[in-house]
Amino acid sequence: MRTIDFNCDLGEDCGDDAAIVPYLSSASIACGFHSGSPETMRRTVALCVAYGVAIGAHPSHADREYFGRVAHAITPEDAYALTLYQIGALDGFVRAAGERLHHVKPHGALYNQAARDPGLADAIARAVRDHDAGLVLYGLSGSALTAAGERLGLRVAYEAFAERRYEGDGTLTPRTHSDASIEDLPTAAAQVARLLEDGAVVARTGETVPLRADSICLHGDRPDAAAFARGLRETIEAAGFAIRTMERRT
Repeated sequence: MRTIDFNCDLGEDCGDDAAIVPYLSSASIACGFHSGSPETMRRTVALCVAYGVAIGAHPSHADREYFGRVAHAITPEDAYALTLYQIGALDGFVRAAGERLHHVKPHGALYNQAARDPGLADAIARAVRDHDAGLVLYGLSGSALTAAGERLGLRVAYEAFAERRYEGDGTLTPRTHSDASIEDLPTAAAQVARLLEDGAVVARTGETVPLRADSICLHGDRPDAAAFARGLRETIEAAGFAIRTMERRT
């Protein structure tokens, strides 16, 4: 049976994580810079352990005011330090729970900047490697970040999104557009089904965009995330895929 990872961003203090996590194979936990807190990290790690969900760090710009979704000018050196610091913070809670950190996935604006900027992408990938070369690096499918991870010898998960729209070049539609997010489950499920069947999505402007997908992401901060998680899992399994995370290197 074919397999695919199904991931969601958790620990952001704005969603019903306990209702979402049973449907996932992996989760990326906020590290306190865009949302979350030490107690939230501890609690969310425990929730993932209880359900056997692989745990990842979700580092961000230091931007709680705008939830990490506003781009900030940042040097590669600062991006390296920012990422390494947040990985280490979450990994402390993971180790205390007797588990191993599985992956790293940048959040929001940092994720999108690293998708376009090879210098930032390389800095983030180096931080992941230097903390633990066995970690999986999640990045936008076919982006500068996935390329940087592969150059540095990391295991890389090419990520596609269930309820975000795409541009014709394979980038995500900026959130400044009113239709950047898909707001109804049937449309999101159709996008996921097309991705699994054809390896492509239809862009906002109508083009067919080929995409490799090792992992499908759902945003956990949406108010209906639990219903989306259940419905998307059903869609994935109906397409003949088992939901399994990509194994980290030892």
